[in-house]
Amino acid sequence: MSEPGGTETSATLRRIERAAGSLATASVARMDESLLWFRELPADQRSWVMLVAQAGVRSLVQWLRQGGGATDRTQEVSDEVFAAAPVALARSISLQQTVALIKVTIEVVEEQVSDLAVPGEEQSLREAVLRFSREIAFAAARVYARAAETRGSWDARLQALLVDALLRGDSPDVLASRAAALGWSDAPPVAVAVGRSPGGEVAAVLHTVYRQARRIGVEVIGGVHGDRLVIVLGGAADPLAATGKLRTAFGDGPVVVGPAVPSLDEATESARAALAGFRAAPAWPTAPCPVAAAELLPERALAGDAEARRRLRHDVYAALARAGGGELLETLDAFFAAGGTLESAARSLFVHPNTVRYRLKRIAEVTGFSPLAPRDAFALQVALTVGRLDPVVPAVTPVPNQTASPAGRKATQSGDDRHRSL
Repeated sequence: MSEPGGTETSATLRRIERAAGSLATASVARMDESLLWFRELPADQRSWVMLVAQAGVRSLVQWLRQGGGATDRTQEVSDEVFAAAPVALARSISLQQTVALIKVTIEVVEEQVSDLAVPGEEQSLREAVLRFSREIAFAAARVYARAAETRGSWDARLQALLVDALLRGDSPDVLASRAAALGWSDAPPVAVAVGRSPGGEVAAVLHTVYRQARRIGVEVIGGVHGDRLVIVLGGAADPLAATGKLRTAFGDGPVVVGPAVPSLDEATESARAALAGFRAAPAWPTAPCPVAAAELLPERALAGDAEARRRLRHDVYAALARAGGGELLETLDAFFAAGGTLESAARSLFVHPNTVRYRLKRIAEVTGFSPLAPRDAFALQVALTVGRLDPVVPAVTPVPNQTASPAGRKATQSGDDRHRSL
């Protein structure tokens, strides 16, 4: 008979203890029959489950001896029941799957209660097993929570190292190995966004980033470097728009997005542009947020960014020199000198206003910057300055039109008109 308080007699406990091996074997056999995913586990992981099942039965005996079966007592199950399997098992089997395994094991034990309990203790043992199943589920949850915390801390360190490697410009092999450890799928395109960190615990900051990234379906790796939050985005068709949806994860101030690149191997270029843009962004107080690093080329050039100077020199100044043989640069100078007034620029050049209008349109086509837009005009002015300080093509020295002969001015205008008509 059961002892006072609802605990089981030593005879029942000895029966359960002797049946530990057969109960574990029967439980694993039932798992193999009822759980498809269990049958697909490797042999070593199935053996770990067997060890955990045996440890679980022994834990049941110990729990009952300590009074866990009593209805008026609460006895927590030790997490050591899962110590028989390595921590790697928690990475291979999800918490939901673990609960399914516990359920199968409890069902097997319940079916054999009549053989395990001495006469008169069947109901008491059945109720105790049900309470034990609840406690063992809580113990499993604790194990998985600790594993998640450990994995989260380790992943955070790996991500910080990866972001640091990107900012330093480490070799693609280093980036690839660290990204592989994080499970990065390298879905194109890849871009880097830099903004100010909102402050607080790094883990909390990154958790906000990951939660928002999951909502919009993009892959992210993040890291906090000083007061800056650096995010690597993968698989976003429009990285700038995706960063806009992650804006609340950043602190106050500008958020700059580097150019999209095909893979993480080339993301150093995007990171450098984003960082340079972030440093130069205060010079454009009304900039949109987030803003593309390419939109900050003039500010970056003034701040000493060599790549921005190279792009303005090569893609703007040199492109205009090649495309117009000096006429486009001359027209741009005159247009700026006239304060952006087309007619005044035409008079200073001794050409028809339509000629100036055509040349300004041609400048926009060649460079992507329209002289008629104030923001683009600023970029073009900086490009002219950079190009003349460090030219990549022979400097073009326009002939002052004020001293040109009438015949020369007429020839110049006729040539422009012929070019426009073509």
